[in-house]
Amino acid sequence: MAGMIAAPALSRARPRAVSNWLLTICVLIFAMVVVGGITRLTESGLSITEWKPITGAIPPLTQAQWEHQFQLYQRIPEYQQLNRGMTLTEFKNIFFWEWVHRQLGRVIGLVALLPLIWFAARKAIPAGYGWRTAIIFLGVCVQGAIGWWMVASGLSERTDVSHVRLAVHLLTALLIFAYTLWTALDLRSPEAQPRRIPTIGLWTLGALFVQLLFGAYVAGLDAGYAFSTWPLMGSELYPVGAPWLEPALRNFVDNPITVQFIHRWWAFVVLAFAVVLARRVKRAGGRRESILVHAAIGTQILLGIATLLTGVALHVAVAHQATAALLLASIVAAAHRLASASASPVENGMGATPLVPGAVAGR
Repeated sequence: MAGMIAAPALSRARPRAVSNWLLTICVLIFAMVVVGGITRLTESGLSITEWKPITGAIPPLTQAQWEHQFQLYQRIPEYQQLNRGMTLTEFKNIFFWEWVHRQLGRVIGLVALLPLIWFAARKAIPAGYGWRTAIIFLGVCVQGAIGWWMVASGLSERTDVSHVRLAVHLLTALLIFAYTLWTALDLRSPEAQPRRIPTIGLWTLGALFVQLLFGAYVAGLDAGYAFSTWPLMGSELYPVGAPWLEPALRNFVDNPITVQFIHRWWAFVVLAFAVVLARRVKRAGGRRESILVHAAIGTQILLGIATLLTGVALHVAVAHQATAALLLASIVAAAHRLASASASPVENGMGATPLVPGAVAGR
């Protein structure tokens, strides 16, 4: 009797369709990261001073509405100290990018919610994946709140947003991106069996997230403008005459020169881990994933150098941020391919744990 009841439910599961939905979310998050980079680089992030998740979807449509939004912007320190004298037309330009960024957030929220309801109602989500898809939706909601928390830091006393909150905002987006991609790949594995992340994959992702953290600090502190030379900072490896904050640990968060220095050279730590991962996955039969990791890490390092040498040119810096997300995707895909090539704990009857804290395989 139990088998007769379970069989119809099992046949209604649609892992490939659920995977395609999650990959769509990944594409939208990637677009969000790119637009977020443009928003930051054009200093547009504080142009909308209110958080209206629903009614804010409609931009100003009349002259009076535009003037009202401009008046709200004129009250904050960024305008009063940096942009006094800005015209309404100039304001519209920065308003555009922040509005697009928030609009993408709303789209991602709907794409994460509506198909989830539909799949759940039709019992199309395979067993064991209901809570994972729910986590993805909740993560998207939390990310929206973090975005406003970040913007709020620049509305009263500062002329920009907190670089620490910016880092939290970016890393949360990329964490959701990585988790969603891993879940989508799990759903495409035979019988939708979850895979455990290999140790080398965990170390590579850890190294990359440190680099992404300092990249966010560089962006938030405008540290990319500190030195436009490479490999030396000016004429020295590290400028000995640079200001040093007290206590010393503050320099790893608040000192633009130290942050840029770490971001420059930690990239090669990521490179080392990425090469090891790429070689292992190639030996396991993942030649395509190996090529993607090599191409992404090489391109990303070259774009990082070019960002410095061009004085943080907008198109180069945006490409650098976009490639960071692609590098993350390639590493996740390579780690998943390596995990799939190994004997699956599920297939051995041992049980398995998806990409969550503590889910580490010994490879």
